[in-house]
Amino acid sequence: MDWGLKNRLSRIIKPETGRTVMLAVDHGYFLGPTSGLEKPGETIKPLLPYADSLMLTRGVLRTSVPAESDTPIVLRVSGGTSILHDDLSNEDITTSMLEAIKLNVSAVAISIFVGSAHEKETLTNLAKLVTQGEEYGIPVLAVTAVGREMTRDAKYLSLCCRIAAELGAHLVKTYYCDDFEKVVETCPVPIVIAGGKKIPEKDALTLAHNAISHGAVGVDMGRNIFQSDNPVGMIQAVRVIVHKSATIDKAYGIYKKVT
Repeated sequence: MDWGLKNRLSRIIKPETGRTVMLAVDHGYFLGPTSGLEKPGETIKPLLPYADSLMLTRGVLRTSVPAESDTPIVLRVSGGTSILHDDLSNEDITTSMLEAIKLNVSAVAISIFVGSAHEKETLTNLAKLVTQGEEYGIPVLAVTAVGREMTRDAKYLSLCCRIAAELGAHLVKTYYCDDFEKVVETCPVPIVIAGGKKIPEKDALTLAHNAISHGAVGVDMGRNIFQSDNPVGMIQAVRVIVHKSATIDKAYGIYKKVT
């Protein structure tokens, strides 16, 4: 791994703790104006100081993030389907590595759909993206998207994460599950967990705590932060779990206290 690639990864996974709090705000690429992200600039601005990185599309980056921001960017580079389509796995790469360089991103992100009708296309897209990323020193985050018919258990998620790592992904985003430590143990690259759909705040903090306790290096959380009734308090609560190994109760107290 060359210096540039290591440097970009170190912007996302903080060397001081070896962990990361990523803020996912890329939902609009297939969901449109998601609740809480109708005006992405207004959502992002108060959360930006507390995010170790932002995961988003080029359109939202250009229009909704100040150019003077020094928060690392993880650029979503796959898409092509919407929530109106029955098969969300039919994605392609939607931008170029050259544009990622122009946008000064720290990593690029692509979804893979293991077990779907378009499994091969998404996996070969990942492999091609990794090859391009290695050429320019840009790490690749593989997002293990799960179709409606797939079970989010350790056996399936281990399969997805290991395949992503074997194809060269530098970082993998997946779901938390029972026996999560088995997923971590069989994946040779760092794993961050997805927050998923909005759940009660204490449940989301429990999810983050359990994932970190069982080997995840961080979270890539979106809706459970920006759809919270106290987004700034919620991201600060997540941070103390991830970076300080705080208890769930202590983190929940921060969520309740911060205004």
